[in-house]
Amino acid sequence: MQPWPLLLSIPHGGEEIPPEVADRTALEPAERFADSDPFTREIYDVKDRAVFVISAKIARAVVDLNRAPSDLPPKNPDGVVKSHTCEGRAVYLPDKTPDPLLVETLLARYYHPYHEKIRTTLQRERERLLLGLDCHSMAAVGPAIAPDPGKKRPIFCLSNAAGRSAPDPMVERFASALAKAFRIDSSHIAINAPFLGGFITRTYGGDPIPWIQIEMNRSLYLAPPWFDEKSLEIDHERLRWLNARFREALEIFFAEAKPP
Repeated sequence: MQPWPLLLSIPHGGEEIPPEVADRTALEPAERFADSDPFTREIYDVKDRAVFVISAKIARAVVDLNRAPSDLPPKNPDGVVKSHTCEGRAVYLPDKTPDPLLVETLLARYYHPYHEKIRTTLQRERERLLLGLDCHSMAAVGPAIAPDPGKKRPIFCLSNAAGRSAPDPMVERFASALAKAFRIDSSHIAINAPFLGGFITRTYGGDPIPWIQIEMNRSLYLAPPWFDEKSLEIDHERLRWLNARFREALEIFFAEAKPP
């Protein structure tokens, strides 16, 4: 079976706190969970079919791989190395915020290697790739820090940086494949709303392959009857179902795709 010509990135699926800041963080497990894209490593797992999958284990609250390396507090509390989560929770204990040297250490050990993997794969596998996907999940309602605070969100948001990271017809074709695979109306799939595409999509899109950012609404799995908010336990059968639908969407999309 031929692999899909796909490079897939899952930057926010991890929850691990690295040893460099283990005694500094103020976040409870539930807060760390809420700031991540929970279970996206399982939902988007297609390692057996894609040319390459890059997936992070580190918590987004500690190092956000979908930010520019210069995007830092205090200018942006929700930057690459954060002072606060997207819900406004302090990441670190008082007087324990990483100093510039520790920030550089975190970037060197966790941020730059992730992006180097993307660049190396793009160079090494260029002839085998047609698409890059940066895979995320989003809260059902926009949080205060988001571009759509308090607003109910679509089932999926696909982003191509307003046409700069991937051709619009390609995004529309992928939206159609998702609608078919998930058995939903295409009106439930928004393009570039509420998100235009993050740092990964904007940086690598079109150089040398198109990139699309995908955001799946967490109401598809972080809700009754599949999820327990107190224990943070999930129905793994639901995750397998979502993974199967995602795989079906890719099968449909690449069956219709044509090399450039």
